Amino acid sequence: MDRTLKGLRIISLFEGASYLILLVATIVKRTAENEVGVQIMGPVHGVLFLVFAYMILVAHNELGWRFSRAVMAIVLGVLPFGAFWLERSWLREGRSSAR
Repeated sequence: MDRTLKGLRIISLFEGASYLILLVATIVKRTAENEVGVQIMGPVHGVLFLVFAYMILVAHNELGWRFSRAVMAIVLGVLPFGAFWLERSWLREGRSSAR
């Protein structure tokens, strides 16, 4: 259980950071017409998001999260700063066992 929670905390931070970097790269792409950042960060963020979603499903099974809680966690990963809020509010403060 602790291993799942720790892994989810780590991937939440990486996924959130990659999302913000991708958003900045998208702004640079639109303003400076430089696509390199998006070409690099797009696939990186995509893989991290898939790992994040997988870890949410693992937490759903191993930590006994309700399905609605797992869906809410994945939705938070789609929102800017949502993964950071998830890590801070549910995972770091030990509320992960809340159903």
